[in-house]
Amino acid sequence: MKTILKKSCLIASATLMLTSCKKMTDINNDPFAANGDQVQTEYFINNSIIGAQQDPGLSERMFILYWVPGGRGLQDEDGETFSQGGFVDDWASEYYRQSSQWQNNANTAIQIGNDQIAKGTSKPYTKNLIQVARIWRAYLMSEFSDTFGPMPTDAFQGKNPEFKDVKTVYYFLLDELKDAGSKLDLTVTNPGTTVTNEDPAYKYDYAKWRKYANSMRMRLAMRLSEVDPSKAKTEFEAAAATNDFITTADDMFSVVESHGWDPLASVFRKESSWMGLPISATYNNLAVGLGSIKSADQLSAGFQSAIKPANWMGQRFTDQFATKTNDPMAGYWFNGLPFTIDPRAYKIYSIPGDITNVNYPAIGGSFTTSQANMKNASGTVVKVINAKYTWNAKADGNWGAKSAMNQPITTNGCKPLLSLTYRNGNNKRVFFGPWETYFLLAEAAERGWTTPVAAQTAYETGIAKSFEYFGTSGNLGAYLASTDYNRDGTSVSWSHTAEPPAKRTMNYEDGLTGVAGTVDAIYPKNDLYKAGAVKNDHLTKIITQKFLAQLPWLPLETWNDHRRLGLPFFENPAVEDIMPDLPALNSGNYTTGNIKFLPQRVKYPSNLKNANVDGYNKAVTALGGDDAVVTPLWWAKH
Repeated sequence: MKTILKKSCLIASATLMLTSCKKMTDINNDPFAANGDQVQTEYFINNSIIGAQQDPGLSERMFILYWVPGGRGLQDEDGETFSQGGFVDDWASEYYRQSSQWQNNANTAIQIGNDQIAKGTSKPYTKNLIQVARIWRAYLMSEFSDTFGPMPTDAFQGKNPEFKDVKTVYYFLLDELKDAGSKLDLTVTNPGTTVTNEDPAYKYDYAKWRKYANSMRMRLAMRLSEVDPSKAKTEFEAAAATNDFITTADDMFSVVESHGWDPLASVFRKESSWMGLPISATYNNLAVGLGSIKSADQLSAGFQSAIKPANWMGQRFTDQFATKTNDPMAGYWFNGLPFTIDPRAYKIYSIPGDITNVNYPAIGGSFTTSQANMKNASGTVVKVINAKYTWNAKADGNWGAKSAMNQPITTNGCKPLLSLTYRNGNNKRVFFGPWETYFLLAEAAERGWTTPVAAQTAYETGIAKSFEYFGTSGNLGAYLASTDYNRDGTSVSWSHTAEPPAKRTMNYEDGLTGVAGTVDAIYPKNDLYKAGAVKNDHLTKIITQKFLAQLPWLPLETWNDHRRLGLPFFENPAVEDIMPDLPALNSGNYTTGNIKFLPQRVKYPSNLKNANVDGYNKAVTALGGDDAVVTPLWWAKH
């Protein structure tokens, strides 16, 4: 793969065909400007797909520091910037520049192919490559628009692009996917590996590209469900009616990673030793208690003594933990392993102190430190915590003075960290898995749309596909039948829609004195969905399972679902101290939900305004609000 990358880059640079390459260091040049159009179509498609894997510098800026906290894939680690509504210009600038180049490459591939056809110099497979480039370009544009909002649909045409509103962008993308997918000729045979090696996703298996196009049509159509339901239904049903979409692991759109410092390196790369990548409070609350699969049956003998009873809340530290948040575990340290937990959790995250495990991310000093101090306000150590074989997540937000008092919750080795499996470059980065197709079909059927499969069947198949991916299929039967609630009040069983009780009596102990007690724990109220009255209906189940299946690879999609539906439940950032970029959230309303409490988009980078003032002004006008992190996108105004 690296050889392909080098070859394509050499061709592009040697022939000076991309003006974006000439302008790589000029941040004030609009990267959507026009470019040249020669060389082979497949080289540009290859460059576009590989570039979009995000090199280490970019993946840290966009994938980890924007998409991950937006979609609650992991804890927001870098000063909790984005989770507090903050924005760093150079993070956004680098993604804007590189994404524009990927789109530029895809567009150039289309131009080259059409020119070759017009000149009579095309190959038997050229028309198919044009359609592949259009399908891939549609994905890139959706990724870009879902991040920033309005964007050009006619870029790279020799003039400054005109920014279109998000509705226009989505209508364009749906048309592109439908047309391009229908024009793929599945009878075309590629000449050996000369061409197929230039496609790092599907090796130019055109049947798979068509499936991807139709699954993408369903994804993008569903995005419009709350703001344009008629269009969403029409477009979704048309794509679903093809019965030709991603349904198996073999159909999955994924790209093999590398071990180098290049675009194919893991987006969670091992080399970033300063980034612990801890579990998010959102994931933790969704997974703990869900599915009835006991930790005792998932873990080896050495862990058994650490497993706590089902009614254990943990140790309460009122002074050291943030309590001004609607996180259901606010104020508590869970001093052991949960009685039951979604079996995928132990596959994705390491257990603190399990440092002899080959997949434990022991790549930084603080990663293997599972002992830390609790302090009081004067800085005196009041308790030494041994976090080995415990299971805790830190709610994002501003913990104020409590952050310095609580070393365990700020020490990487004291929390579950993303497994080395996803950091070592031995995996494939997933862009679209079969589980997503089935959860989309389940949601559509639940809405009453025409689908080729019933809602329950699609829902349970989506879970099965996810379990297959994570290697937990042995637990599937018991999991699907479970009526146990997670910490947010949602269960797995499709037929179990009873709402959880108002409260549950849990045991705990004072973290400093050890005095035992009981507490009436309540399930959090999700004001963003049905005014907080519903926690366990079918749609909540579907999106909960979709969230758990999409991570760790697809945090942008979990963010998209939450912006669209308010599902699953996202706890508010802790507000022990003010957050200037989230002014609507304060110590008087943190138990309620509001989209103004959560980041809604990434602001445009300053270089757009510097390079194209008119374009920037049109983009902001099309956005329909300020160029701000808390301004919702068109389809997200639920």
